[in-house]
Amino acid sequence: MKKLSMFGRKYVTRFLQSKIMLLLVLCSTTRIFAQHAEMKKDPDIIGRWDLTIVKDGKGIPSWLEVQKSGTHTLIGRFCYAFGSARPVSEVKDNFGKYSFSIPPQWEDGKSNMDFQFEVKGNQISGTMVYVDGATYNWTGVRAPALIRSKAPVWGPAVALFNGKNTKGWHADGEKNQWIAEKGILRSPHSGANLLTDKTYKDFKLHIEFRYPQGSNSGVYLRGRYELQVIDTKSGEPEPINCQFSAIYGFLPPNKMMAKNPGEWQSYDVTLVGRMVTVVANGTTVISNQIIPGITGGAIDSKEGEPGPIFIQGDHGPIDYRNITIREGK
Repeated sequence: MKKLSMFGRKYVTRFLQSKIMLLLVLCSTTRIFAQHAEMKKDPDIIGRWDLTIVKDGKGIPSWLEVQKSGTHTLIGRFCYAFGSARPVSEVKDNFGKYSFSIPPQWEDGKSNMDFQFEVKGNQISGTMVYVDGATYNWTGVRAPALIRSKAPVWGPAVALFNGKNTKGWHADGEKNQWIAEKGILRSPHSGANLLTDKTYKDFKLHIEFRYPQGSNSGVYLRGRYELQVIDTKSGEPEPINCQFSAIYGFLPPNKMMAKNPGEWQSYDVTLVGRMVTVVANGTTVISNQIIPGITGGAIDSKEGEPGPIFIQGDHGPIDYRNITIREGK
């Protein structure tokens, strides 16, 4: 083979140099695109979280949702152990350490509630500085989707209240004021809440109730999602997601079907996973909507587990009757 001339060797050298430079440019561009894609990746905090705040040695159920608003801003909602879910205007991200603040919900609160936390996979942990200035630790897990692979087969209707006594129910630890009287489950004054001994997963619930003017109660589905029983027809105006037949703080009814105080009324509720349908006094007011998370007053934040039917008795006089349930199998 003939040796390359001086000109040929220079040509080959320049050709190889140009190819090497092209490869370097391509590698650099690929790395930049990869870094850009990594920067655009949604942070792990986005989603819904079931929280437990440790306060005075007790676990307090709470809930947090974080969403993106636009390209960079994180916003959310937070629900404490009581009260409704509240908007979070900004969740600040300081290199993977997050924080947000919300103003006090009640008039006696003097300071914001301040949160700082970190996320590791499906675990979340942090601190809360409460309105009284005390600091509490909390942990949480990513909330389950509760998506069902197929529709349930409904069992027969079973009476939860026998009309004679409170067998099958228990109070929440407060002094029990509930009585059975002439087929009516009655709370004559504010006191304990009442829970079924048995827990439920998916179900169809029928329940009838009667309240005096201005009174307030609620039916908690699985003990975690409050369906409001409240006089919003003759009482004080309430926010649209805190009125008769609403899922408290989350889902408002599409129509106000409340009757006058003193009249018997009814709810027919279907709960499958997170999907809820509410029929109030014969009219569908919430149709197969997602309940995002627990509401204030929930027994716990363990959304993936079955829970009791829980009726509220600490907000005034209330009567219930004809309580039946059909379990999904």
